[in-house]
Amino acid sequence: MRFRSGAAYYLKKLAAFALSVFVLSAAVFALSRLAPGDPLVSYYGERAEKMSPQERERTMERLGLNAPLHVQYVRWLQGALRGEMGISFKYKQDVLEVIALRLPNTLLLGGIGFVLLFVLSLLLGVLCAWHEDGPLDRVVCRAGTVLSCIPEFWLSLLLILIFCVTLKWLPSSGAYTIGRAGDVLDRARHLILPLVVVVGSHLWYYAYMIRNKLLEEARADYVLLLRAKGLRKRAIVFGHCLRGILPSYLSLMAISVPHVMGGTYIVETVFSYPGLGTLTYESARYHDYNTLMVLCLLTGVTVIFCNMLGQVLSERVDPRIRREEAPVEVNAP
Repeated sequence: MRFRSGAAYYLKKLAAFALSVFVLSAAVFALSRLAPGDPLVSYYGERAEKMSPQERERTMERLGLNAPLHVQYVRWLQGALRGEMGISFKYKQDVLEVIALRLPNTLLLGGIGFVLLFVLSLLLGVLCAWHEDGPLDRVVCRAGTVLSCIPEFWLSLLLILIFCVTLKWLPSSGAYTIGRAGDVLDRARHLILPLVVVVGSHLWYYAYMIRNKLLEEARADYVLLLRAKGLRKRAIVFGHCLRGILPSYLSLMAISVPHVMGGTYIVETVFSYPGLGTLTYESARYHDYNTLMVLCLLTGVTVIFCNMLGQVLSERVDPRIRREEAPVEVNAP
């Protein structure tokens, strides 16, 4: 019976995941094609403006853009299920090849930012909890609140103005200097400012949550018992309280992936960093439908999966969440 209940639970999550991806694909497909603009300009450039009505009609038919919207979506869905994502209108290459060229840059920036974010937020949260209501805690809380309210694009422009234009210490765009793609130090210099924005704009939000979780754990009844036994504060915090919030910390990490990804995309666009964020902006701007569809699905699948993973982890840590969501059986008199 327990195995059946677990299988039904995961099947329900899988069905919700599949339905969410389907709705996302249909919505993005419809909105991208209903948006104003000419996709032929993306494919042919200035030549599209010189086409006769007959040439435009033949071209739209060849690209499959003159069929009704629902017919276009069915054709795209059939191809996607076979692994055929189409050709990029802008780059004249297979969509998956175009994305594969940009994906490593986004994984590098987002991956390093994700690791730094949660190492630093854990350390900062523990530090503030250790000095609760002290001068350090109050200063960090106020400074972190101000920093978390600054928009990422504005912070990016401010850092570019200071460190790239005024001081000329760091590069303002790109993933590396032309001709130095294999230079690790050069790539690291190009990553400094984007990483500062990605980490800095989210750091206090998660550090504050960890701080509150740790303080809540420190006020539990078992901590009073440990203090009565004579255990030191260091042993209680690091040996018991920190271990107690670890499951919540893991679920928090899963939920944060969409936030870090969204911040990475914005930072890539401002710094002209050649990743998926910049590619998404270019695809939307130039009506590169096939590339935009795959990028939106890739991002959406990641967001949906991480949110569900965070929910599953939270329910495993605290089974009361599942019991509250389950329907209450009322026995008839």
